[in-house]
Amino acid sequence: MTKSTIEPKIYIYDTMARRKELFEPLVPGRVTMYVCGPTVYDLIHIGNARPLIFFDVVRRYLQQFYEVTYAVNFTDVDDKLIRRAEETGRAVPELAEQNIADFLTDAGSLKVPPATIHPRVTENMPEIIDFIADLVGRGFAYENGGDVYFRTSSFPGYGKLSHQNLEELQFGTRIAVDERKESPLDFVLWKAAKPGEISWASPWGEGRPGWHIECSAMARKYLGDTIDIHGGGMDLTFPHHECEIAQSEAATGKPFARYWMHNAFLNLNNEKMSKSLGNVVNARELAARHKPETIRFLMLSTHYRNPLNFTDEGLEQAKGGLERIENCRTNLKHLLKTAEGDAADAESAQRLAAIRETFHAKMSDDFNTPDAITAVFELVAEANAAMAAGTPSASTLRGIEELFQEMDAILGILTEAAEEELLDDEIERLIVERTEARKARNFARADEIRDMLSGLGIVLEDTPQGIRWKRK
Repeated sequence: MTKSTIEPKIYIYDTMARRKELFEPLVPGRVTMYVCGPTVYDLIHIGNARPLIFFDVVRRYLQQFYEVTYAVNFTDVDDKLIRRAEETGRAVPELAEQNIADFLTDAGSLKVPPATIHPRVTENMPEIIDFIADLVGRGFAYENGGDVYFRTSSFPGYGKLSHQNLEELQFGTRIAVDERKESPLDFVLWKAAKPGEISWASPWGEGRPGWHIECSAMARKYLGDTIDIHGGGMDLTFPHHECEIAQSEAATGKPFARYWMHNAFLNLNNEKMSKSLGNVVNARELAARHKPETIRFLMLSTHYRNPLNFTDEGLEQAKGGLERIENCRTNLKHLLKTAEGDAADAESAQRLAAIRETFHAKMSDDFNTPDAITAVFELVAEANAAMAAGTPSASTLRGIEELFQEMDAILGILTEAAEEELLDDEIERLIVERTEARKARNFARADEIRDMLSGLGIVLEDTPQGIRWKRK
């Protein structure tokens, strides 16, 4: 994407500050962004898809103005992976490799491209072990029985992200008593291996890292001591992100992240998804039934900091909204093929500029995608009015289509241009064949082609200007 020369003023709601803050990257012109990725023991579900899609939009928007380095990690060794490997009789690395491939496939089916970096825990074990050893050596962590724990009392800022103090946390904790810990709030950095478990050699014996230290070590290795944006679901705020802050800032003495972003929960038909309720829907199952654009549209129709209720009715509404946009663009492209004149319509240009300004104002205001989508519909209304008014110039029509493309480069809710062009060529060829068949009075073939196109969701319309087509 071509970067804008406009100096942006983007405001982000920072979880730690509890308010919107003007975004200023640590290094001018460059942004580092880390979003906690999946523990790859199974296929991702639609709850996982919400941060996947939303932070993809954040990345797309920032890329207009900055060089963005975007990291999404894979936790490829974990208790859940070990248990699943035992249940299926597979090795942990084999199971993880399969689920990483599945993740990338399913993300792609939602129009989410790979991150700049996908670090894996198992490929960064030396850095993780060195990180832990440094914390032990400086008194922030201690070893007991082959396990290593972070000493939360050594870090006064523990609780600042979730806005709790140590006394409140200790009073409210329900963590089972573990006599190896100095405090119930101390969290594990290194786990001693149980017999038969996958493990790595360390100064404290065979074992594997705890969950929290993995992200700190990988973020530091690939993005530096201080990253610009750290994101994830709100369920990660405590303890995961809180623990990341403690161990990272204890190690470096620097702020771990400049801005913390958390998306709210996704409910399915007004219920929290859970295996006990049997209502978990895999992203793969959903993508098999609905276009990726429909799923993205629904996900982005609610502000990321508000809970999202995912329903069949919502999907149908999203589908209907997209059809309005696509039908408009179909008519626009059809008219562009015969439009003449490059004389600019000054009034139309002003209205387009206002719509563009509204769109970017909403996106710059904490990535307000619902209002940004409203701006897309304002463009639909402008396009339909221009086409209904008579014969707009090619210049006016191109300006409208270019704005559609500019908006969608960020939202990713419209059919990709390359796919449309390929499909357009095939449709046009079949329409020509049908016209020739009718001239030759081969009505059976003409009807066959019409039925074929109808089956593909294409409706033909006979007009005084010739045959037009649109998608259902």
